[in-house]
Amino acid sequence: MQILCGGVTDVGRVRTNNEDCFRIITPLNLYVLADGMGGEAHGEIASALAVETVVKHCLDAEANPAAKVLGKVEPGWSAKTKRLATALHLANKSICKSAKEHPEQRGMGATLTAAWIDRSRLSIAHVGDSRAYLLRGGTLLQLTRDHSLVAEQVRQGMITVAEAEQSDMQSVLLRALGAQPEIEVDAEEHVLFPRDVLLLCSDGLTRVVTEPEIAGVLQAETDAMRGAEELVSIANERGGPDNITVVIARMLKESKGWWFSWLWRRGAWKNLSNNLGNNGNAGGK
Repeated sequence: MQILCGGVTDVGRVRTNNEDCFRIITPLNLYVLADGMGGEAHGEIASALAVETVVKHCLDAEANPAAKVLGKVEPGWSAKTKRLATALHLANKSICKSAKEHPEQRGMGATLTAAWIDRSRLSIAHVGDSRAYLLRGGTLLQLTRDHSLVAEQVRQGMITVAEAEQSDMQSVLLRALGAQPEIEVDAEEHVLFPRDVLLLCSDGLTRVVTEPEIAGVLQAETDAMRGAEELVSIANERGGPDNITVVIARMLKESKGWWFSWLWRRGAWKNLSNNLGNNGNAGGK
């Protein structure tokens, strides 16, 4: 499957430094995005360290398939999903180690969302409230669950999505890299099809740009880099209250023939939606 990808990060209109970080490793079809936190505690160091740790481990894992796997592993996971989840555990350890060795960094942390595409298989690993979305057939679906207080309150029925969007607690995370010596990582796999669009983004986008607006841009702009730039521009037009990072990967080549397209259109999207259930879209619009 051919993939057209692009990514943009921007400081926004309010912040003076950019604590977001992303990397696209085209030969591996690997996409990694982190949002640092900590302000004076060097959130930008945490996000950069997290991204580089994930990238390094995935590159090393390609050369050493026997490398140790960390954390909880589901029986059906592919080798790449196991490696991606392990990479986030290693990123957590790297941030904790750096903060321990440098007192001025104590309190720093990062969210991280990573995607690794292997032919038609998509592996996702995630901690925090940066998000991964999939656009298929005009419908945008959030693949990740926000590990935030308001998202959990929505999932438990304590508050509504509308109330969560107005809450002063949107930035309170229940899970982030660097917060604890051990971290729980969400990891999962999906099947990709031609014309699918994968989006990774920090909450600087989703706090001010609605999901229908995001879907509209992804549908209208077929160039991945221009699409990312347009989404960042919209967020800045809304005041740019936070750093904004957007990574887009578009699946291009359809090689299975008309019957394969017909098959996934008939059932795959419905099955994916049913399997994901309610991801709790609180914490952003």
